[in-house]
Amino acid sequence: MKKTYSLAIEGKHPDRLLEASKHDIRKYTKRERGKTLPAGADSWGFDSKLGVDEASAGPVGYDELFRAIDALVAAGNTQFYVEVLSKPVKRSPRPAAEAAPAAETDFED
Repeated sequence: MKKTYSLAIEGKHPDRLLEASKHDIRKYTKRERGKTLPAGADSWGFDSKLGVDEASAGPVGYDELFRAIDALVAAGNTQFYVEVLSKPVKRSPRPAAEAAPAAETDFED
C-alpha cells in the first residue's frame, strides 16, 4: 500500500480525514494478515515508510506508525505519504526462562 493522504479537503474536517486514513491503514494490514502464509513463515511482518511526500519518506516501525502520523499532523502538515508493505517472517522462539513466567497466585489454599 503506497498512498498520499490529504487532510485539506473542502467540506470535510481534518480530524475525520485523519481517522479515516488510519482506519484505511488498519484495514489493509488486517486484510494482509488474513492471506495464507508461504511455507517456512509463521507470521506477517510489515515494512513501513512515512513522510510528508514520497521523496521525504523514511522508514518507521509499524508499531510506531500511528504515533508518527500524529506527530506529522501536529507539526502542521496537511498531507502525508505512507507506505506499508507486508512480508512473511519467521519468529524465533523465546528462551525457556521467558516462555513460561512463574505462576503467582493470590489464592490461599
